Formats: sequence, C-alpha cells, structure tokens
Amino acid sequence: MAFSSDHHYLYVMSETQLSRMPVEACGQYSTCSECLGSGDPHCGWCVLHNTCTRKEKCERSSEPRRFASDIKQCVRLSVHPNNISVSQFSVTLVLEAHNVPELSAGVNCTFEDLAEMNGLVEGNRIKCFSPAEKEMPRVVVDKGDHQIVQLYLKSKETGLAFANTSFVFYNCSVHKSCLSCVSSPYQCHWCKYRHDCTHDPRTCSFQEGRVKKPEECPQLLPAERILVPVNVVKPITLRAKNLPQPQSGQRGYECLLTIQGNEHRVPALRFNSSSVQCQNTSYFYDGMEMSSLPVELTVIWNGDFSIDNPAHNKVHLYKCDAQRGSCGLCLKADPLFGCVWCKGENRCTLKQHCPHPENQWLEHNGINSKCTHPRITQITPLRGPREGGTLVTIRGDNLGLEFREIQGNVKVAEVECTPIRDGYIPAEQIVCEMGRAEKSQYTGNVKVCVGVGECRPEFTAKSSKYYYFVIPRIHSIKPNRGPVSGGTVVSITGSHLDAGSNVSIMFKDQPCTFLKRDGLWLTCRTHASLNGYGNVAVSVSIDKAQLQKDLRFEYVEDPTITKIEPEWSIYSGHTPVTVTGTNLDIIQTPLIRAKYNNHETLNLCQVLSPTSMQCQAPELPISLAQQQEAPERPDEFGFKLDDVQAVMALNNTNFIYYPNPEFEPLSPSGVLELKPGSPIILKGRNFLPPTSSGNGKMNYTVLIGEKTCMLTVSDSQLLCESPNLTGRHKVLARVGGIEFSPGVVHITSDSPLSSTAIIGIAAAGALLLLAIVMVLIAYKRKSRESDLTLKRLQMQMDNLESRVALECKEAFAELQTDIHELTSDLDGAGIPFLDYRTYTMRVLFPGIEEHPVLRDLEVPGYRQEQVEKGLKLFGQLINNKVYLLCFIRTLEAQRGFSMRDRGNVASLIMTVLQSKLEYATDVLKHLLSDLIDRNLESKNHPKLLLRRTESVAEKMLTNWFTFLLYKFLKECAGEPLFSLFCAIKQQMEKGPIDSITGEARYSLSEDKLIRQQIDYKTLVVNCIHPENEKSPEIQVKALNCDTISQVKEKILDAIYKNVPHSHRLKASDMDLEWRQGRGQRVLLQDEDVTTKIEGDWKRLNMLAHYQVPDNAVMALVPKQVTAYNSVNNSTVSRTSASKYENMIKYTGSPDSLRSRTPMITPDLESGVKVWHLVKNHEHGDQKEGDRGSKMVSEIYLTRLLATKGTLQKFVDDLFETIFSTAHRGSALPLAIKYMFDFLDEQADKHNIHDPHVRHTWKSNCLPLRFWVNVIKNPQFVFDIHKSSITDACLSVVAQTFMDSCSTSEHRLGKDSPSNKLLYAKDIPSYKSWVERYYSDIGKMPAISDQDMNAYLAEQSRMHMSEFNSMSSLSEIYSYVGKYTEEIVCALEQDDAARKQRLAFKLEQVVAFMTLES
Repeated sequence: MAFSSDHHYLYVMSETQLSRMPVEACGQYSTCSECLGSGDPHCGWCVLHNTCTRKEKCERSSEPRRFASDIKQCVRLSVHPNNISVSQFSVTLVLEAHNVPELSAGVNCTFEDLAEMNGLVEGNRIKCFSPAEKEMPRVVVDKGDHQIVQLYLKSKETGLAFANTSFVFYNCSVHKSCLSCVSSPYQCHWCKYRHDCTHDPRTCSFQEGRVKKPEECPQLLPAERILVPVNVVKPITLRAKNLPQPQSGQRGYECLLTIQGNEHRVPALRFNSSSVQCQNTSYFYDGMEMSSLPVELTVIWNGDFSIDNPAHNKVHLYKCDAQRGSCGLCLKADPLFGCVWCKGENRCTLKQHCPHPENQWLEHNGINSKCTHPRITQITPLRGPREGGTLVTIRGDNLGLEFREIQGNVKVAEVECTPIRDGYIPAEQIVCEMGRAEKSQYTGNVKVCVGVGECRPEFTAKSSKYYYFVIPRIHSIKPNRGPVSGGTVVSITGSHLDAGSNVSIMFKDQPCTFLKRDGLWLTCRTHASLNGYGNVAVSVSIDKAQLQKDLRFEYVEDPTITKIEPEWSIYSGHTPVTVTGTNLDIIQTPLIRAKYNNHETLNLCQVLSPTSMQCQAPELPISLAQQQEAPERPDEFGFKLDDVQAVMALNNTNFIYYPNPEFEPLSPSGVLELKPGSPIILKGRNFLPPTSSGNGKMNYTVLIGEKTCMLTVSDSQLLCESPNLTGRHKVLARVGGIEFSPGVVHITSDSPLSSTAIIGIAAAGALLLLAIVMVLIAYKRKSRESDLTLKRLQMQMDNLESRVALECKEAFAELQTDIHELTSDLDGAGIPFLDYRTYTMRVLFPGIEEHPVLRDLEVPGYRQEQVEKGLKLFGQLINNKVYLLCFIRTLEAQRGFSMRDRGNVASLIMTVLQSKLEYATDVLKHLLSDLIDRNLESKNHPKLLLRRTESVAEKMLTNWFTFLLYKFLKECAGEPLFSLFCAIKQQMEKGPIDSITGEARYSLSEDKLIRQQIDYKTLVVNCIHPENEKSPEIQVKALNCDTISQVKEKILDAIYKNVPHSHRLKASDMDLEWRQGRGQRVLLQDEDVTTKIEGDWKRLNMLAHYQVPDNAVMALVPKQVTAYNSVNNSTVSRTSASKYENMIKYTGSPDSLRSRTPMITPDLESGVKVWHLVKNHEHGDQKEGDRGSKMVSEIYLTRLLATKGTLQKFVDDLFETIFSTAHRGSALPLAIKYMFDFLDEQADKHNIHDPHVRHTWKSNCLPLRFWVNVIKNPQFVFDIHKSSITDACLSVVAQTFMDSCSTSEHRLGKDSPSNKLLYAKDIPSYKSWVERYYSDIGKMPAISDQDMNAYLAEQSRMHMSEFNSMSSLSEIYSYVGKYTEEIVCALEQDDAARKQRLAFKLEQVVAFMTLES
C-alpha cells in the first residue's frame, strides 16, 4: 500500500491485482453540517456550489467565506416575518444571512415550486417579497390551518441554492369556532356576529363582536350530567357565557341533538348572555339494547352559527325498562334516573308512570327498597372438591344491592360459601369461596338469602340445579419426558378433572402453564428446567384439593440437528427433506421453519426414530412478483422443536431455494388433440434444479383425468406415457407445493365403434328379443286366469252391496250415540290443549323434544362473558333489517345450505323475533316479495309459488301463522279438530285392529284396511280403578280379538277419559289381572307359556285365547318383575319377548314414525315370527287363501265408505269452521286478512289478474302450509297419543282438504286412488266453501299497519319469554361460523350494509365467539 505523489490517491495491491483508490469520499455528504461534522480532514464545504469537496476543487476557495472548513462557518439564515396569511400578497420579507460570501453577482429568493423572485442584497441582509396572489399556496383544511414551505437563497453566480429556512403560510378562515380561532398561534381574530375567523382586525370592528381571548368566546360551561327520560316532555337548561344577542335580521337560538344519526332541532330561549334553555320536548331512541344513550348537543343561532362546547356536554337519554328486566337491575340504576320498580306491572319505570299507590313501587334508598323473590339462573362450576377453595359464581336476579346483604348468607350444598367483594355485581352476580365439606356431604342446592338479619322466605333463592362434591383423581401423564428447554405439551389423565375453579400443576418447584381441561384430562406446557436433567415429581391441585399420585416427568437433553439432506428446495417448498440428529423422538409436533424478509413459514415433520425425521420443506416467503430466476438463501433456516432455541436458526446449513418449475400451456387453445398411445410432452423450465451435486431430482406426478402416467424428466420437458384412455381429460401436474393444469387432452380413436362395443350391442339385441317373447307367453296365461276370477267375483259383489248399506246404517247410528256421550264429556272437562311453548316447538322443530332454545346457553365458564357479549352484538345485527336480509340471502345462495338448514334457520330466527313480531313481519314481507320476484323472473308458473318449503321465507311464513293462530286454534278450530280425532279413534276401535301391522277393519285409508273377514265379538269388561280399588267399577268395551296390550290401552282410555296423555299411567308399566271368583287371579300377557306356535309363526294372546267371558272383572296392577305364568326360558326364548316389546315401543314411538308399519322380523335365535290378526305378506311362506288374492281383497274397500259415512259430520264441522269468517262471535284472525291483502298487492304489482293464480297463492300460503300440518298432526296442538291407524285416516282427511283448496278439475276414473274416490262427491261442495271464504275475506275492510302493529305488539308481549334468545342466537351463529367469509363478502358488497359498517360488526361478533380466554 502506498500514496500517490500528490497524496490524493492510495495504491493497494493484492495477490492478483493493483487498485487505485481516492483517499477521501467527500461527495457522500449532502449538507454542510454532515460534511464538516464527519471529521474528515480532506473535506470542506464549498458554499455557493452547495457541495462537500476538497478545497482545491472549490472555485475561488481562497476568498473569504466561500469555503468552510469548520462547522461553525456553515451558512445560517433567518427571515422576518417568518409567517403571513394566505390572504396577504407581496409582503416585504427581510432575510438575515450569516457566514455568506460576497454576493455581488446577486441572489434569487425561491419558495419551493411556488414562486421565485429577485432579492435585494444590503450587506448581510436580503430583501424579498412574498408570492403574489396567483402563486399563493392553497392551505388544505383537513391538514390544519398552516403550511410550511422552504424558502431558498439561490446564487445567480452558480445557479444553485446555498441556504434555506422554513416559512409558514397560515389561513385563519379554516377555523370554524371561536376557541380554535383565538387559540391559534397565528394572528387570528373572531367576529362573533359574523361567525368568522380573520387575520385582519380591520375587517372585524368592535361592533361586529371582535374576540381576541378564549375567555371572551361565546361558549357553554361544563354541566352536570344532563339526564332526560325518553318520551317525557322536559326542557334542558344550559349555563354559558358571552352568548351573543341576535342582531336585526338574524334568527334566534336552537338546540341540535343528533340521536342515532338523525338530527333533531328544538327551539331554544336565550335568557341572558349566561343562560339558554332548549324548550319543552320529548325525545326517543330505537332499541332496548342500551339503557342510556349519550347524545351530541349543539346550541346554534342564526341557522348554523354554533356556540362552542369545550366541555363536550352531552344529553343522556335513558329508558328505565331497557336492560332492567328485574327489580334488582332496576333499583341498581343511577339514583338520578329516578327509576322505580312498579310491582303491579312488574316492570321498571319512572315513578310518575307507575299507576299504583306509593306502597306498590320500590325505589333506591326509599322505604320500600328491597326486592323480593331473588332467583338463581346459573351456577359455575357445578362440581368441586370437598376440600373447598372453589370460587363458585352465582348469577341471577335480585341478588341484593349491597355486599353486606349477601355477606354470610350463601350456602352451596349446605356448605358455607364466603362471598368475595371483588366478584360481587349488585343484583346480578355473587362470587363466593367454598368452605370444607364433610365426607357425608355429596350434593345440594345453592341457597342465597338477601338481607341483614333474619332470613325470610320471600328473600330466599334456591337453585334448581345441584352442586356436587367430587373426588378428582389423576392416573397417568403423557408424554413422561421432554426437552430440558421446556415447551412440551403434557396431558394428565384422570377423573373429575373439570371440577373446581382453579387448577395448578407443579413440576417439582416449577409451574407447568395450564392450557385446558375436560373431565378426563388436562393439559399444560412445561417451562425450562431450573435443575437440569432428571426426573421431577408432578403434582396437581384443584382449588384446595391436592391430588395424590406418584407421577414423574423426565427432563432429557435437548434434541440436536446434525445433518439436513438435501439442502435445497424450490420457492413453493413441500419437497422431502431428511433430517438427522439426536433425541428427536421426544418432540410431539416438530416443525421446520424458514424466515425471509421478516416473514416466517412453517411445515410439518414426521419423526421416524430418535435420530431421524422426514420433513416437508417450508416455502420461501417471497411474493410471486419478486420471484427471480436466481436461487435465494433464507435469512434463517431451522426447526421449532418445543422451546429448544438452539435449533431455531441453524448456522451450519447452506439451505438454498431454487426457482419454481414453470409449465407452458399444451397448445394455444388449451386443448391438445392426440391419438391413443401417443406420448404427452409438457414443456417448461426449471424442471431440474441446478444443485451443486448435479441436477436435483424432484417427485413429479402427472394425472390424465384420474390416471397417473409414467414420466421421463429433463430440465425443460416432462415426457408422459399416455394411459389407455379416449375422450377429453384434464391434465394436472403436481410437484412440491405446486399444482398446475397446462390444459386438456382430447384422445380420439380411429374407429367410431370398437370391437367391444359392437359385441355388446349384438348381445343386448338378442336379450331384448328373448324378453319380448317371454312377456307375450306370460300375458296369454294371465288373461285366461283373470277371466275365471271375474266370474267368481261377480257373484260375491251382488251379495256384498246390500250388506254394506246395512253395515253403514248400523255403524252410523252406533257412533252417533257414542260421539254424543263423548261431546257431552268434552263440554264439562275441556280439551287437553298443549301450552303455547310446547305447541310452537312441535311445529317449528318437529321431532326434537329438548331443543337448545328452551335451555340456558351452555358455554364453558371461562368463555361465557365473551360469548354473551358476542351474542348480544349478534342479536343487534339480527335486529338490523339490512343485515338479516343479507344474511338470509347469502345463506340461501350457498350450495351446502340444505332444505333442512333453511327450515331450521327460519324457525330459529322466529324464536329470536318472538318478542319483536312487528319487525319479524316486516322482514317476512320483504323475503316473500323477493321470492315472488324470483319466481316470476325464472319463468316458473305463478301457481308454483309457496307450493313447497324450499326457502327460509316459506318456513318463516308457516311459523308466523303458527304464532298468530294459536288463539284461534284454542277458541274455535281446536274443538272440531279434537272431535274429529276422537271420532276416528273410537270408530277404529269398534272393529279389530292388528297390533303388529296397524291394519284395521274400519279405516279411511286403503293401505291400512284388513282385507279379510275377522270373526269377533264385543265384550264388556268391568275394570277396577288402579289408584282407588274401592271406587265403583268402570265398564269398558273391548273385543275378544284384542291383544292384552290393546285391552290395557282401552281400559286406560276409559279411566283417564279427559286426562292429558302425558299425565296418565303407561300401559307398558302395568299388568292386567283377571279376577275370578274366590280370590283367584290370572295375569294376562301378550306372550307367555300358553302362547300358540304353529310352524315358525307365533300368535299374540288375545282375550279369546284366555276365554275371557262377558262382564269379567279386570284390574291394572304395577308391572311384576317375575310372574307365575311369565315366559319360561325353556319354552320360548326371552329374545322373542323382547323383540315384541321393542316392536310395541316402535309403534308408540314419535309421531313421525307411527304411520309406518313395523316390520315383522324373525327372532334371531329361534326364527319364530309374531302375528296377531293377519300374517304379513312380505314373508314368502304366505299360503294361498290365508288372505285371499289381490283381486278378491278389493271387496273390502267398501268398508272405507262405511267409515267415511260415520265420520262425515265431523269432517264437515272442521272444514266449515276453518273456511268461515265468523266463528260464534269471534272475529277472523287479523293475520289471515293481512297476509291475503299482501298477496293481492303483490299480484297487482306484477299485473297478475288471473283469479286462479290468486286463489292458488292464498291456498299455498295458509290452508296447505298451516292447516294441513295441524290436521295431519293433532298432537302438535293437543296432549294426545296418535296411533298409526289414526294417522293414516287423518292423512286422507288432509288430502281431501288439499283437494278442496285446488282450482284444477279432478278427473277421476277406476285407476284413481281410493282416498280421492272416497270424497269425490264432497269436494265440489268444499271448493265452493273455500271460494266463498276467500271472497268474504277480500270484501272485509283492509287492516291498517297501525292496527296490525298494535296486534303484533300485543302477541309479542304475551309470549315474550317463551324461548331463550341467547341459545337461539347461538344456534343461528353456527351458520355464521360455517359461512363467515361469504356473509362478510356479501355485506361489503351491499351499499346499505357498508354505510352501517355491518361487515365490521359481524367480524367483532366472530372475534368474541372465537376468542379463547
């Protein structure tokens, strides 16, 4: 190394070359302070050239102040004035410059890119002018009231700027309020009568109200909280100062309140300069979600001159009854609200709105200030250890207003529970710590007594749920070893591990961080060991319970990585990497990682042995736009092995990423035409990465359709041996994390038909010819048999006609007598109607007994608060029409959203909106309107509208009528429906009913008719009351062909004639005793040792089997476990008996199953089949003549006529009640008129004037949607049991009802179904009733929206708390969880939803619902 002769350069020599380098690099510094502050002795600042350089390179550097070599010699510049208003132009500015050289050549002043002008030099001062009007900058309002601009001095000698300083342009007119104007750091003045801010005091005289100081500004003074109850007329008085008196021509004062986005202007009165009052007005805000609403308040005068409000005074509107549904929450409200609990109305209200005398209300700190009837709604946890220490959270209503009221008054399962002050929420929540329980204590209620002193019953709450003492135990730990650095997730198994409130896991002296638990397990994450390697004892405590078990965990040496092979991958990763190391098997979930540009990616590894594992390389986090053709190394490459830090970033690896393989399309069109057997060539690049050890091999997979092909790989081609296929097939190439389709191949064969196809066609033709010949032979033989059968039949038909007429007449007379007795009983005892909740649940959620909407929300305690917050927010969204409509439409657009889901969502929405039926009706009308529009746009026939339940709207319509027609059902339609049900049941039971198949002698349904002659006799059985043996015996009619179970049912029907079915004794729980003379008793059973068995058929025991005479005495007794004539194992297997019991249970199963005939399955052990009156056809051993041929059995169809004749009156009564607008003084339900008018409006809107279409819409809307469901399922309305034969008859009535509502003509013939033929003559008459009914409704006066809303509000109030809305919202939310992205996307695309930020609100809900504590 050596200097050049002038010492400006340095010569540097290496082994292979000689380099010349300058001794300085002054050009790297851009300012004087950087240049001279660097300390480089070779550099100085060339002032007028504005550059850092060597002195000899600076022109005229020897002249004074042209070259600076000390930082103190840098040029300094100041300007006076240093700010002006944007409305001042060409103002003289004086710039004072220090350390400047002689400027005889002149200077220019430059305001950035705004203006440049000549500067007048006077010594070290320079005079300039500010920009002219057209060059002045525009000060943007939203960036403040000023703009800073750099003012440069530019040398005319060099043309370069050599000094600069900041200069400010300000704009007073930006300020729109007095305080911001006069508080500005610039010379701004406020004109209060002009409501204007200006820089020039001359434009604002004293008379115009010039203000210079903040304390002189007109402003409102800070006020106490301004409380205004909604819907109460009240003035608002505000203190102020300096309020201007409006001048002539100026308008007076007003108050402007912004309530939920809507502006409300209220006239105001200025008393003097220090007081203003908003005049008497009442205010209101929507929704019951907020108990109070802070409202922005602005006092304005002269239309839009606002008075400053520096204290940000707000008006707090409040509702006493919002969020205060219980007495405790009411009295807990701010005393300033003046809310009292009105006992008579059971609600929170203002004192003046409680109509009862003073002793009927409770108020905070009043004489009556203690709420009665505290209630416990929730306890968590429900289980804990006997040792105590469990923090039990009790939530409910009216749980005291002060901590002292509940202190010492809480007992959980008879154990003292000490309340904790910090956890107490007045009226709502108590958190208490459990004391120690005795060993004899197992469970009990939670009891809370509210008050000081003696505990009175009306102040005591007892929970319905029980708290249990359990003994938590631990059994094992897995894994039982892990790295010394920690991070191992350990699972400890045991029992009752979810009890108590707090879990602590210790590994010797160190805690293991608790993660989560269930009843049988808990998990925690280990910390780094403080004591190095070795075994440590594991202990678990739940609250104060120490769980005893000798569990050990071993800390072992951290895993290490010694080798990675191969040390390369492609950008997309997912190529196999084999890793060698030590102790790899102690890691549960090993991950491989790469970090690039502060982005980290991970991928999975699979441990093969303690020393090796197979990983999938992570992708390189590089965007597609940045992908180059060159290989890239990650910033960090390593492994995540629990908390082992040593392997996070490996220093000894040279892992490299190569560019991804890129494929070219197969052809420009994307379709490649090929002949069978031709190879497919995929072209591209980077197919073989250029690794250091030669080309790296990668696993390529190419699919032609579903089949893989054999590959030959080169750097730019993949040669694929085409599999044996023809037709069009998609080509798909996979490698690493890439999947790409270069196009489609179309493989065409030379021959239009292959030899295989020709042989196949010939064989099919021969088979078809053979089949035709066989059919002709069979037809010839069958027709000969038919002629013989017809002749036999003719003779039987003649005899039958007279017998049917006689049978019909006798049966009708007999039934009339019985039904008369029945109806007289009904008048006295009432009909067993279901309560509103059970009725609605059976219609909305058929077949589900314990639906979540009837229960409290069930979420883990630690998530409860989050989930409830989320669901409250979600409830607000559901109550937002824009959101709800968008939500429903989005769900319906999803392919995975099934018909069942649609019905479920509709029902859940209606349970949530039960308390807001006005809103529900509005939403329903919107959805129906959309449905009609879609129906007509899709060119469907208008009559198909509302035919099936294929949308949420249609199910919501069903539910809407379900809610609103309950009263009509109870008062009018219920009675004829119940009478019809009872009549069918009685008529069916007059004749034999097969216990196994459900077929009966009397039926309306062809499918359920016994098609043979059964000989039977009616017996009278005298029955002893099972609950009172001394009461008179009850006479019961039974048939000698009834099974014992059927007799038991008939006896129970007679004993409990008017008792709801759910309150009766069950036949399956009772045994039937035949009491003969001299105290002799015989136990009768369907099967016992006397049961007859013929071949493989076993017949159930009937009364005739036991030879029971007329007027025998019977008694129902509790079921015997063992009986003297029960089935003997050696005679008939117990399996057979249990088979039959299961069968009986099946026939009495939920009503959706009752209409099916149970299959007779042979006993698995003995192969015996059970029968009663007829043997089932489906067992191939049916003998000719057992039930007669199909043709002969049709004779018994005339029994349908007999049954129909006896039930005619009851069917007529029901139809007449439903299709009538006047019902014994009761008016037509408003819902029907309202919905029919809505459908007429929609028809008018779409120019549909066809009366048939309008008629069909109404029929599909109400009769077919609601009434048919009720007729087929009376158990939805009444507490009854519906047998399969009754169900079959009701289905025929329901079909007749549907046919009556149709406008199309029914052409009937001999092939028509029997149930349509049965009522063929009645249907025209019923149709005329329907037309008259629709016509009468149309003529009735329209219902105003006001009347309808009042009616809907009343219905909502009556059934406000039938369903748990939180649980309903939780059920609906499950669909949000499933389709979150689609719903958020739809909300973001909807203008109205965007304005209300609904997508953001939904994301808040999702965050709450998914947040783990």
